[in-house]
Amino acid sequence: MPTCTQNQPAMTQLDVAADLLDLLRATTTEPRPDVQLEALTLAVAADLPVLLWGEPGIGKTAALTQLAATLDLPLTTVIASVHEPSDFSGLPVIGDDPAEQGVPMAPPDWAVRLVKAGRGLLFLDELSTAPPAVQAALLRLVLERRIGALRLPPGVRIVAAANPRSSAADGWELSAPLANRFVHLQWTHDHEVVVRGLGGTWPRATLPRLDPEKLAGAVDFARRAVCGLLSGRPGLVHRLPSGEARRGGPWPSPRSWEMTQCLVAFATAAGASREVLSLLVRGTVGDGPGLELLASVDRMDLPDPELLLADPASAELPERGDLRQAALDGVVEAVRVRPDKSRWDAAWALLVRAVETGAPDLVVVPATTLASLRRQDWDVPTSLDRLAGVVSLSRRADHTAARTAAVTAEAGRR
Repeated sequence: MPTCTQNQPAMTQLDVAADLLDLLRATTTEPRPDVQLEALTLAVAADLPVLLWGEPGIGKTAALTQLAATLDLPLTTVIASVHEPSDFSGLPVIGDDPAEQGVPMAPPDWAVRLVKAGRGLLFLDELSTAPPAVQAALLRLVLERRIGALRLPPGVRIVAAANPRSSAADGWELSAPLANRFVHLQWTHDHEVVVRGLGGTWPRATLPRLDPEKLAGAVDFARRAVCGLLSGRPGLVHRLPSGEARRGGPWPSPRSWEMTQCLVAFATAAGASREVLSLLVRGTVGDGPGLELLASVDRMDLPDPELLLADPASAELPERGDLRQAALDGVVEAVRVRPDKSRWDAAWALLVRAVETGAPDLVVVPATTLASLRRQDWDVPTSLDRLAGVVSLSRRADHTAARTAAVTAEAGRR
């Protein structure tokens, strides 16, 4: 019969193995720009349910674990695919007098723990492998934060994860009602982040810093952006995709536009980048409507054409090329709508300033259009001489490019 002394070496080796595992698991974090992580934390701060889509093994669960640790929130993980619908809608409990008292729906133990803690991060994993009946039971949990007779406290945030159907084990398409309750984020791996993380240092997830001075302005900006777009594009208010697969992703509805408005306000108050805002709005209402909203937001930042025409010598034009082009086109359109010799001259002075402060090729199209607006009794301004070279050079470049393309095509036919 073996003695304790004989068993000691085996236990010691296990202790050494445990020490080695502790060393391997010991990691640290560092502040590092990460667009998708910033989008996730912004949506979590806005108290909106988030759904991370990504292939298996790319770190969705690890990202949520690190996020919970950084935010000091207890993490509760629920594998949706291994639960019954009653686990989310509540289990019926027969009381002393059901006819008088009814049949209450008892919540599961993990929901009770969350309510007692008053805060936490609820992680619904493997959402795309949950059958339709379970997805239907999740609707009330995701939207109303209710499980049986319990209501999750405001301090609880909900994040889910799913694999595309092509890579999910016995996967199902997400139902349209459930999909429309989430902010969908495509989760991909970054080679440099993975390599540095395996070396012991991962990016740090931090909540966005909201500027208290910008809150009211951020709400006003978000409302103008969303309402301005939908006023001109009423067809975008609700557009249920025709295909089953697309219904399982982001699509526009009054609910998802309300979520988008919230995200725009949070992104504005936090000074988030355009890349982060793009991920969020496209993940809420879909790529097409999301890109239209981004374009609408860009136009809101454009200077007023009338202010530019009033003082072209000191006008401040956008630095970004596409926005500068749009601003110049807006000035030319303003002259076309209300033609006047002084306004026409001011527009030419503005184009000269655009050449002096930015890329000259951006003035070619507006200059050509502005020239076509000239009335017979309008003298050509002297400032036009400073643009003639730019326009002619651009046209020669276009002709050269066209001739080169023709020669190349002819050589290909031979």
